[in-house]
Amino acid sequence: MTDNYLKKILNSRVYDVAIESPLDYAPALSRRLDNHIWLKREDLQPVFSFKLRGAYNKISGLSEAEVANGIIAASAGNHAQGVALAAKRRNVKALIVMPLTTPGIKVNAVKALGGKTLLHGDTYDEAYAHALQLAGERNMVFIHPYDDPDIIAGQGTIAMELLQQHRDPLDAVFVPVGGGGLIAGIAAYLKALRPEIRVIGVEPEDAPCMYEALKQNRRVVLDQVGIFADGVAVRQVGKETWKVERDRVDEVILVSTDEICAATKDIFDDTRAMVEPAGALAVAAIKKYVEQTGARDETLVAINSGANINFDRLRYVAERAELGERREALLAVTIPERPGSFLKFCRTLGKRGITEFNYRYADAGDAHIFAGVQLSGGDDEREELIDKLQAEGYPVVDMTDNEMAKTHIRFMVGGRARGVENERLYRFEFPERPGALLNFLSSMGKGWNISLFHYRNHGAAYGRVLVGIQVPGEDKQRFGKFLDELGYINFEELENPAYSLFLGT
Repeated sequence: MTDNYLKKILNSRVYDVAIESPLDYAPALSRRLDNHIWLKREDLQPVFSFKLRGAYNKISGLSEAEVANGIIAASAGNHAQGVALAAKRRNVKALIVMPLTTPGIKVNAVKALGGKTLLHGDTYDEAYAHALQLAGERNMVFIHPYDDPDIIAGQGTIAMELLQQHRDPLDAVFVPVGGGGLIAGIAAYLKALRPEIRVIGVEPEDAPCMYEALKQNRRVVLDQVGIFADGVAVRQVGKETWKVERDRVDEVILVSTDEICAATKDIFDDTRAMVEPAGALAVAAIKKYVEQTGARDETLVAINSGANINFDRLRYVAERAELGERREALLAVTIPERPGSFLKFCRTLGKRGITEFNYRYADAGDAHIFAGVQLSGGDDEREELIDKLQAEGYPVVDMTDNEMAKTHIRFMVGGRARGVENERLYRFEFPERPGALLNFLSSMGKGWNISLFHYRNHGAAYGRVLVGIQVPGEDKQRFGKFLDELGYINFEELENPAYSLFLGT
């Protein structure tokens, strides 16, 4: 199989539309990690993603009879633009089915490249199913985003370029994984010619389809996936990609949203370029790999897969990057409710910068404050600071990794509610589509009272909602049924210390 793919990659037609992307050294990141870090800059392609390689290789190989009725694809972004550009160059009609929730910038990009767009469904799966239906009805060729040998071979040309650009030894190549087309092509080529090079896949913690497949030695369908890194938000790896990957991928590293945001900043610091969340996965994994293995003086390559990021998402990335890099601590601290307490607390912090300080009077005894503190020494400094505060007699709860605190509490102003009975607290992820809130309220009906509501979406891929609902004990079963039928991702937070300190009744 590897030999077949080697031939297909060597014979791939991609350079009618794609460039040989640069392999750039990352000096700042290399110095910090004590390794040699290189960035394969697929974010510099004409459509700002590697996807045009596979799309053009597939489309250029179709016969005139096959493309007579046009081609069709389903995509919310990068694949759509690759197909549209390839179709324009081949002079064939292209229809791209995109979810209704696709940002306007991506829809307009496809149109600008000559593709026709059709918005259908709220999710990629719905758009995909509709595209397949139309392909059958209209006798159009469906261009799969990853599960096709010609697509895989086109993506594999990245590995061919890499070995030509870097003749010296390579220790590992880190590759973002969604459906698996990119890593399948890269792994097939590298393992055929340089089997000593480790091929390491990277996935978000909330979309680990390849990780689970390797773990269970079979293709696994995830119940749900997070969509912050939307370019790799796939529930199952492809059939064809899995045939290659199960024997050619050495391991998969999972990274958190905060780590992705921190890696985005790292790439910007070295290149002054902004990548999309999926494009930052590989750098996030390199940092984790170095931390876990203690690697020194190794040569490591990150595939910067794309740069199609929505501008409004930059707010969220910047906000979470400091936490991901461990340059900020979030602390809940109890201080006496009396004049001079703030001053004494700030003196205890020393010369560290305060990123935020949230407080509201609750009673005449103690005051609970929510403080953000700048760090230069990472987790070690954070632990030292907590120890120092506790030695001074301050009760401290570390909120740095508390999702509810990071997403909601730090942005809420208020105090405790008195007299609120039977309150239950849930953190929801609302799908970012019209009617999501209305659907929530309609499904809940008039049976329960909402005692707290905080909605926030500043560049995230979905609405983040904190809801307090008064549910009497006898309604517990009915409320559980409501949550199941609603289908929104949710987490009960009643036992969260952030609730008891700042919001509790």
